Amino acid sequence: MSTNQVDSVPGDNDRDNDGPTFADLGIDERVLAAIADVGYESPSPIQAATIPPLLQGADVVGLAQTGTGKTAAFAIPILMGIEATGKLPRALVLAPTRELAIQVAEAFGRYATHIPGLHVLPIYGGQAYGVQLSGLRRGAHVVVGTPGRVIDHLEKGTLDLSQLQYLVLDEADEMLKMGFQEDVERILADTPREKQVALFSATMPAAIRSISKKYLREPVEITVKSKTSTATNITQRWVQVSHQRKLDALTRILEVESFEAMILFVRTKQATEELAEKLRSRGFSAAAINGDIAQNQRERTIGQLKSGALDILVATDVAARGLDVDRISHVVNYDIPHDTESYVHRIGRTGRAGRSGEALLFVAPRERHLLKAIERATRHPLTEMQLPSVDDVNTQRVAKFGDSITENLSSTNLALFRKLIEDYEREHNIPLVDIAAALAVSGYDGDNFFMEPEPEPVERPQRERMPRGDRPARRFEGEDRGPSHHRGTGAELATYRISVGKRHRVVPGAIVGAIANEGGLRRSDFGHISIRPDHSLVELPADLSSETLEALRRTRISGQLIQLQLDSGPPSGRPFRAGPRRDRDGGKRPERRKPRS
Repeated sequence: MSTNQVDSVPGDNDRDNDGPTFADLGIDERVLAAIADVGYESPSPIQAATIPPLLQGADVVGLAQTGTGKTAAFAIPILMGIEATGKLPRALVLAPTRELAIQVAEAFGRYATHIPGLHVLPIYGGQAYGVQLSGLRRGAHVVVGTPGRVIDHLEKGTLDLSQLQYLVLDEADEMLKMGFQEDVERILADTPREKQVALFSATMPAAIRSISKKYLREPVEITVKSKTSTATNITQRWVQVSHQRKLDALTRILEVESFEAMILFVRTKQATEELAEKLRSRGFSAAAINGDIAQNQRERTIGQLKSGALDILVATDVAARGLDVDRISHVVNYDIPHDTESYVHRIGRTGRAGRSGEALLFVAPRERHLLKAIERATRHPLTEMQLPSVDDVNTQRVAKFGDSITENLSSTNLALFRKLIEDYEREHNIPLVDIAAALAVSGYDGDNFFMEPEPEPVERPQRERMPRGDRPARRFEGEDRGPSHHRGTGAELATYRISVGKRHRVVPGAIVGAIANEGGLRRSDFGHISIRPDHSLVELPADLSSETLEALRRTRISGQLIQLQLDSGPPSGRPFRAGPRRDRDGGKRPERRKPRS
């Protein structure tokens, strides 16, 4: 195995003029045009090191953190060599999560803009089969999927890999951590012998090296070392906020935080327009830029940002590339990016010309892993901030009201309005303070001047812990178990039975990873997991939809259909056990050694 090691510093600074250009790598005009549309100027280290051997037909093992630009590193060579004919897939990319599968499919779509007739299809758990079946029937030259759903289609006969030219394992170590090793190897075994394989992983555990030796042919190994890549003059903070509360959280920050100009980053073009409109309706000076906005409109909007006529710009990654406005004091990641390179590019829009800058990151509870990936790749821990309170916002509103009075006292029109008010006072015999208040009403919405505190959450009564001797006996066969509740969320849980257990060498992480991925669930949706010899019991939300239940019945763990169904309790005549089993002599049985991954 030949090796190549390069250093990577994602961001604007690593795309310097001394390195190769995309044209230097031998990329054809169609893909070069798409790269220019996206806004990339020169390849990142992983791209510069990986694209040439892939173009030469070599298998590749790339060791790089998320966010170093590896999607383009394998997508560009594939798009240059793929035969976009017929309906059968020519390239298959396996990804550990549906979020990554969607992201990779979208990237392929961007890079294939100027390749007519090429179709890309993501297939993953949690999405209706009809959409995927229709896409496969129409023809998909590039399929990006999660292992469980890919195997499901292979078994149904709806996915034919006989014409496959390329296979990519993206974030292979994460797939193994989630228990997909047997699924991955089964898919690899079902693909043609003559194909090109690229494997990307953040680490090289023994299992990954074993797969590399077994399924790759004399691969070129490329290692990219990440370095700290964010400017030291940028203060980076994050705040945890649910998706439905993002706008209110942003409003509080805008009202309390002192800023000169700000860029808000969102993921989609539609979101730029929607968020900018919502901010304007709340009295903020905001505008959107995205790939659909004409160049003259873009230049006009950026000119307004530079001049101070506009304070807030809502943008996508692509639309903001190359944007250089010194007065941008804040960058807010309203939607967290899925890769660290995008994060570095985004916050690089502030802290220009030696000035300090502020970067804020909104993180939903289920997105904490993306925050950790950013901190890991940039080697820069972000500081958690608390949202401004209702009192903070109201104090600021009162201060701004007073500032507006002070500012208008120096107006050249003050004498004119003073005379008009004095005349009104004499004519109507109204105190000046009432007249001033009436004028304020015309300029402010009195009903909404002060922010109202949010309703207090309804607290669930805490159960008193009974002394051990007073606790009720354990429930046995025939007794109603009753619904349990998730300790963290209070959601009602039910016990489900799955047809994999200790003899299938499953571990809790594999169960959680597969069910969460294929069923579109969050880690917080899981309750207790009990792994038995030939099956396992898993507590999941009691109100799972029929679509989710159907998807989970077809889910595989360690190559085995889990056949998820509600648990009907222990077999007749056997008590329901809770806690460890014991030997006849009363001693606790030793724990079984965990199988090697």
